[in-house]
Amino acid sequence: MNALLGLRAKLPAKFTDWRFWLVIGLFFILANTMLWRAMYLKISQREFLEKQGEMRYERVQEIAAHRGRILDRHGEPLAVSTPMESVWVNPVDLGASVNRLPELAQVLGVDLGKLTTQVLRHADKRFMYVKRQVTPEVGAAVRALRISGVNTQREYRRFYPTGEATVHVLGFTNMDDEALEGIERTYDDWLRGEPGARRIIKDLHGKVIETGELIQEARPGNDLTLSIDRRLQYLAYRELKAAVQENKAKAGSAVLLDVRTGEILAMVSQPSFNPNDRGSLRPNLARNRAMIDNFEPGSTMKPFAVAAAMQTGKFKSTTPIDTNPGYLKVDRFTIRDHNNYGLLDVTGVIRKSSNVGVTKMAMAIGPGKLWTLYDHLGLGKAPGTGFPGESSGRMLHYRDWSGSDIATHAYGYGMSVNTLQLARAYSVIAHDGVMMPVSFLRLEQPPAGENVLNPAVARSVRTMMEEVVKRGGTGTKAQVMGYRVAGKTGTAHKSQGGGYAEDKYVAVFAGMAPASNPRLALVVMIDEPTGGSYYGGQVAGPVFAAIMDEALRTMNVPPDALPEPEVAPGVMSVTAPKAGDKITTKPAAVVAVTQGGLH
Repeated sequence: MNALLGLRAKLPAKFTDWRFWLVIGLFFILANTMLWRAMYLKISQREFLEKQGEMRYERVQEIAAHRGRILDRHGEPLAVSTPMESVWVNPVDLGASVNRLPELAQVLGVDLGKLTTQVLRHADKRFMYVKRQVTPEVGAAVRALRISGVNTQREYRRFYPTGEATVHVLGFTNMDDEALEGIERTYDDWLRGEPGARRIIKDLHGKVIETGELIQEARPGNDLTLSIDRRLQYLAYRELKAAVQENKAKAGSAVLLDVRTGEILAMVSQPSFNPNDRGSLRPNLARNRAMIDNFEPGSTMKPFAVAAAMQTGKFKSTTPIDTNPGYLKVDRFTIRDHNNYGLLDVTGVIRKSSNVGVTKMAMAIGPGKLWTLYDHLGLGKAPGTGFPGESSGRMLHYRDWSGSDIATHAYGYGMSVNTLQLARAYSVIAHDGVMMPVSFLRLEQPPAGENVLNPAVARSVRTMMEEVVKRGGTGTKAQVMGYRVAGKTGTAHKSQGGGYAEDKYVAVFAGMAPASNPRLALVVMIDEPTGGSYYGGQVAGPVFAAIMDEALRTMNVPPDALPEPEVAPGVMSVTAPKAGDKITTKPAAVVAVTQGGLH
């Protein structure tokens, strides 16, 4: 005990002060606590802390994926996605770089005042677009400025090489490449790409300083091949636009079908707009009138009323129909012809477009037979293409028809169709009574059709319809040189205020060629022509002729109405001899071949 007291007396005073030992003890406890904490975080919380750290500087960046191309039936592009860039700013990170905004405005070609105002308005935000969809060259120039807080990102812009000629079929996308209308919207799941993702490392100012691992590759959309022929689409659009302008019409549409496959080769509407210039977009310009707008088809329905009557066996092409005195009273209505045509046969009813004649035929067979054929032709039903907003038209069931309804349905009033529906109906006559499903997609093999009309009746009606475009018919302006054409004119008053307007018309021509073995069916509709003429044969007939003429020649369809070759003076034609013919050569070397001898 004395020894311990002596040792303590020899130590310095600070080693014997209790406060000294308290500090040492606290230091020891703190050091061990920190060591324990470090070991705990290193072992137990490592994964959590690494993720937290990565969140401070690592980001997942989306990789844009472009939409698939839309191609015409020959592989020509109708819609493509081109790489572009968008310039954006993080106003919070701009800091002192705000004085470099004039450089950015100059490269982008934007107003400096507006840009400065935007940045100040979004000063507390971390994202603001400066300009969308600039070229990659402009994007590179922006990056070369190396302005803190200014960034670019890859995206795609949809471009339509055929512009306004195809916009009503293709539709269009918005700035973010999202489908809005038309084929773009119908087949969006097929066309839309799947964005990819990758990790990137950014610095304090948001600049990408390192590209990390690829999380998911971007998957581009699938290409889509349409039945549309770009050449025929353009020529149809050109002729329709010229006709609408020339006739000072409100609108117009046309549909060209391959009758053997049901493929839509061309579908055009007026008015239109250029989808590459979004500033020209107006709601009324974006509507595909060939599939959405309905109209009363007028006399273009008469061939089908005649076909329904002929299918019953009560009528044939030579059956006489008395149309005297040029009008007919049905219920409380009076049905009139343009003239008193007197006694006509069924062919004459179509050639002269007699309302009285076709009404008498329809009344003779009753409403059920007429409605059944119309129903089988798809009237009153949507065409089934999947196109956004396609209309079904309007046709009441025959049980709701009065006597006058039988008459009006026979000559195309009291019902409504769109241009595609009417073209499909005419393709049935062209295809010997077989109706094909219509398609916007190119088909490798024709689908199975449905027989809705007796083949013999279809051919007979087609022959009668050839008289419409011949001398004495109502559609002479629809003739196509070198080809036989079968068609029908239609001129219908437009409904207005519960009745019909006296000075507003729909002019239609519907037909097919070559009539001997039809390949194409075409319907042209001109809405409210006000240029002086308004009859279907005068207004729509010439458009039909121009489109059909070029379409047949473009598709190398053989002519079936070549003119007889002229014989030059002094040259005699020679007919190939038949078996049993006697051939004698005269000194003048002029040979004539006749049945049973020479003359």
